Amino acid sequence: MIKGLLRFIIAVIFILSGFVKAVDLVGFSFKMEEYFAPSVFNMPFLEKFALLFSIIVVVLELFLGFMLLLKLKLKFTLSALIALCIFFGFLTFYSAYYNVVTDCGCFGDAIKFTPWQSFIKDIVLLIGLIIVFILYRKEFRKKDAYSSDNTKESSGKFRYALLGLFSVVMIYIMAQGIMHEPLIDFRDYKIGANIKAEKEKINKNPSEYKTFYSLKNQKTGEVLKVNQDDYIKETKYWEEGSPWKIEEGKNESVLTKEGYKSEMVKFKIEDPTGIDLTDEIINAPKAVLVFSYHPKEVSAELIQKIEAKVNAQKGAVIYGVSTDANTFKTIKNAMMDGTAIKTIARSNPFVLIMEKGKIVDKQPAKDYLK
Repeated sequence: MIKGLLRFIIAVIFILSGFVKAVDLVGFSFKMEEYFAPSVFNMPFLEKFALLFSIIVVVLELFLGFMLLLKLKLKFTLSALIALCIFFGFLTFYSAYYNVVTDCGCFGDAIKFTPWQSFIKDIVLLIGLIIVFILYRKEFRKKDAYSSDNTKESSGKFRYALLGLFSVVMIYIMAQGIMHEPLIDFRDYKIGANIKAEKEKINKNPSEYKTFYSLKNQKTGEVLKVNQDDYIKETKYWEEGSPWKIEEGKNESVLTKEGYKSEMVKFKIEDPTGIDLTDEIINAPKAVLVFSYHPKEVSAELIQKIEAKVNAQKGAVIYGVSTDANTFKTIKNAMMDGTAIKTIARSNPFVLIMEKGKIVDKQPAKDYLK
């Protein structure tokens, strides 16, 4: 009873973890790109394979989890899941210890984990898998467990049929997310989300930060961390002739008051000269935004077609938002951080339509043009 319940719980966790990533494989591939970045594992040559690696990881989670649920090839399944858990444990520990990837994407955008929470989750799963392996070790067979008699053979065929049906459904869900939009949108920027309302909540209850300066005494070599208020109050730190000097590149911004948390805090759009356009966009009766996080990868022909269609939207505020000030030719160019664009747009390019700050439609450009 206990071993069956434990096996069921672990299987469901792996299936759920794989499912939320399968729905939005492109989003998970962005997370994989973070791991390959120079600041983490310094393997930028693998970034172009991020989507492929994402598919492999998700397929392993989903199908091994479902095989564990059905008790198929139990020894192989448990061994593979233990290996997968060790791999995930290494990634999450590295992320947590060096504080390089703040969200592993273990449950996509559905559930957010801190790096240490992700690591603890992986360790608990690993221990659970080892316990299940030990509890079921007497049931392992060199031959297929369902080949001994007709009843077991029929049961085995039924379970493999279920696995096949599960595979078809998951492949469809993954393909939909890659080629179009996720069937289930767990992101903050889903249709119906109100960016203007979120911005107002953030402004009413903002998070507060203090800068801590790293000061080094040029005479004694002593190093101090001093917050910005104490630094201003204590003249000994900055008066003429003071031995204390600020160490460049070692200052820290520390959260002192947690305000209203929302992904919308990153929604900031500027024109190429740095003028903030955010309020104009979220207050407009209608705004049509064309996003591109890799503008150099978009053909001039596709951009021309998109511009022609959005320009037909009379009375709308229209901007082309990218990381390059010269991406668009017949609509106004605007700038946004590439990572922030990826949070909104899973396709490159991507069209988002708002009415008074509320998202009413969003589509990959290729679907928008149909």
